[in-house]
Amino acid sequence: MNTAVPQTEDAGAAACAGPTDALGTSAAQARSAALEELIRTDPGRFRVLTGDRPTGRLHLGHFFGTLHNRVRLQELGVELFVVIADYQVLTDRDVADNLLQHVEELVLDYLAIGVDPARSTIFTHGAVPALNQLMLPFLSLVSVSELNRNPTVKDEIAHSRQSAVSGLMFTYPVHQAADILFCKANLVPVGQDQLPHLELTRTIARRFNDRYGAGSAVFPQPDALLSSAPLLLGTDGTKMSKSRNNAITLAATVDETARLVKGAKTDSERHISYDPATRPEVSSLLLLAALCQGRSPEQVAADIGSAGAAALKKVVTESVNEYLAPIRARRAEYGQDRAHLRAVLSEGNERARAVADATLAEVRAAMNTCY
Repeated sequence: MNTAVPQTEDAGAAACAGPTDALGTSAAQARSAALEELIRTDPGRFRVLTGDRPTGRLHLGHFFGTLHNRVRLQELGVELFVVIADYQVLTDRDVADNLLQHVEELVLDYLAIGVDPARSTIFTHGAVPALNQLMLPFLSLVSVSELNRNPTVKDEIAHSRQSAVSGLMFTYPVHQAADILFCKANLVPVGQDQLPHLELTRTIARRFNDRYGAGSAVFPQPDALLSSAPLLLGTDGTKMSKSRNNAITLAATVDETARLVKGAKTDSERHISYDPATRPEVSSLLLLAALCQGRSPEQVAADIGSAGAAALKKVVTESVNEYLAPIRARRAEYGQDRAHLRAVLSEGNERARAVADATLAEVRAAMNTCY
């Protein structure tokens, strides 16, 4: 596999926007719009790194937030690397419970939504030693104060379920940089809250090139592809989360979906309207139905009118079940052959190892550590 990925800092890309380290959110959004146009015209120039922690089954928040976008990029012709971040499970917990099962469930979800292992690489941290070995030189390129300032790390530590977190949490952004740079990804789909992580990756790439590159760029400085993903609340009105048991998973049955939606929090107003600011729970349900129907939430609300929350929940249940039916069917089919899941992962791990080994060899040569 060719690991030399063309960078986006050429004349055409630079004309669209400046480097992301000088961008605020609005400028990052403008940059993302320009990148979307470049993806449509020349998808082969891009390599994307994205992934998930194996801590449970994926849900509708994941699907509409990131998963469907991965398949979209794959279908456009972008090379896709999907990391199952098994090592990062340990950032906020003492042990990784049911890890093998969770890893297989992620592979199953990926295949069910349309990630094609013939065109995309699905792999795990633990199976790619050279990726993790990149953390050591990368850590030498950032200061303790830079790690300490990372707002995402601060937030994760504040919301950790542990009284104290391990050092792995502190170095989490550098591990993510290794994820991205081992395969020389030049495009990373992120939400706004993840921009600081990607900025640190860009900093590490830039500093490595300056310190060891001898005038050439060993690593690209990856761009953020900002997600326009809608915010879906959980059935209890809080953030949709695997750990809070407030999410509809892709693997949920028709009856489970109906039960979860029936118990979803709404409000006392009978007329159904889309108003995220003052009616967040009702609006989130409308948005979910709208995403499944391919319509606007205002249109769904107008159809329901004054029929009340029960009618809203009926529409949501039917919309979700209809939308997920083909995904669930594929999931059930793939789930009958666990050996196939392991084969997909084994092949992806092998491809990722080859890429990581080549990158590490290049890093060693640049650092003069080939003994």
